[in-house]
Amino acid sequence: MSAASPAGEPSTAPGIPRSLRNKAIALSVAAAVGGFLFGFDSSVINGAVDAINQEFDLVDNDILSGFVVAVALLGCALGAWIAGRLADRWGRTRTMVLGSVMFLVSSVMTGLAFSVGDLILWRVLSGIGIGIASVMAPAYIAEISPAALRGRLGSLQQLAITLGIFAALLSDQLLQDAAGGPEEELWLGFAAWQWMFFVGVVPAAVYGILALAMPESPRYLLLKSRHDEARRVLASVDPDPDDAVRRIENAIEEDQRNAQQGSLKGPVLGLLPIVWVGILLSVFQQFVGINVIFYYSTTLWQAVGFDQDDSFMVSTITSITNVVVTLIAIALVDKVGRRPMLLVGSLGMTVSLGLMALAFTQSFEVPDPEKAGEMMTMLPDGWGTTALIAANAFVVFFGATWGPLVWVLLGEMFPNRIRAAALGVAAAAQWIANFVITETFPILLGAFGASIPYLMYTIFAFISFWFVLAKVPETKGRALEDMNDLKVERGRRPAPTT
Repeated sequence: MSAASPAGEPSTAPGIPRSLRNKAIALSVAAAVGGFLFGFDSSVINGAVDAINQEFDLVDNDILSGFVVAVALLGCALGAWIAGRLADRWGRTRTMVLGSVMFLVSSVMTGLAFSVGDLILWRVLSGIGIGIASVMAPAYIAEISPAALRGRLGSLQQLAITLGIFAALLSDQLLQDAAGGPEEELWLGFAAWQWMFFVGVVPAAVYGILALAMPESPRYLLLKSRHDEARRVLASVDPDPDDAVRRIENAIEEDQRNAQQGSLKGPVLGLLPIVWVGILLSVFQQFVGINVIFYYSTTLWQAVGFDQDDSFMVSTITSITNVVVTLIAIALVDKVGRRPMLLVGSLGMTVSLGLMALAFTQSFEVPDPEKAGEMMTMLPDGWGTTALIAANAFVVFFGATWGPLVWVLLGEMFPNRIRAAALGVAAAAQWIANFVITETFPILLGAFGASIPYLMYTIFAFISFWFVLAKVPETKGRALEDMNDLKVERGRRPAPTT
């Protein structure tokens, strides 16, 4: 929060006492556990998919096998879409608890699934819970954070996602090694692949317990006229809670004078321009193909010469790299700003993806030594090294820019009255885009080889640069109550505070 400023101008951010800063950090870390669930769920099935195919006779049914993996993403889109509406009705923390319960139940029931039908059902339920968490974490963090810290704290969402990915890969590997294989029995008569899902109970329970202990968002409380509660929450994170209450109430009154601002409806294909900016940020974040690297990484690394065990190790190292570069984003986002970092990220991703596309034009097919009768893609030594370096450079550029900063912007760029609903729509678009990329990559890979899909991702990365340059406003240092006047037309860049 920040000192008062004239209407339409960004507010200044005074020094924040250490006790208030620590409280804001603690609440943001607690909310970001939802991001951990997000990352954990997106990767945990990777270690179990072969055993699931054997358990449910899906070895020769690639379409159904792929759908079992990807169907959770459709559940995520549904969860994200309903999360905003539930958050405006029930509150942010209660909605977090709902998401944690859904993920906890689905973690147990997925491991206990007895048929493809109920496996799909529990995967969808898991997705709904994750979709809810993916919206609530950035919304809550943005609404509880002082303006001067909001970028760094908002980046915790992506850091938690990367830690969740790493934790899922690590737990899968440990459980598989302990049992001697994912399909082998481990403890209490359950196979290792079942325990891979059971482990999800732990982060789900932690998230739910933290959500029950967290105070409600002060902006939600003021929307519900719960002024005393809102002031108490603000007093724990803001050096001038009375001024913060006044600013939020003024913004709410302004929104109420114009009912249109309480709706997502607008003149651009039925939606407000700022909502479209959020949707397109989400879509570009996925259409650059980041999840291809994580979902199909073993195949990629085998193509450049690693065997299956080494490929898994390289994938784990890549996930660690993703964690480390997110820390770079946290350090820079409130100093450099959102737009410059996104622009650098787009250029870096364009070059690295372009090199991968070029490298795979040199690929050739050889018999797969581990799968009789099947072929695998290989690259000549020099091109294999190029692809390896380019893939990791892509992860670095994405992890330091588009990965965390899209979540930061989605959490802060929308006006108060539409924030939760607009974030829900944008997050739903992100999950649908994720589903499209996840489902189409194997098809494109089989039809054209790896070069064509990587060329497509290169094109989307290049377009994302011009989109940011033309349409994405800078939000660095601005109070959330100053977001109503953000412009998305080309050339309008609201000045950051000092």
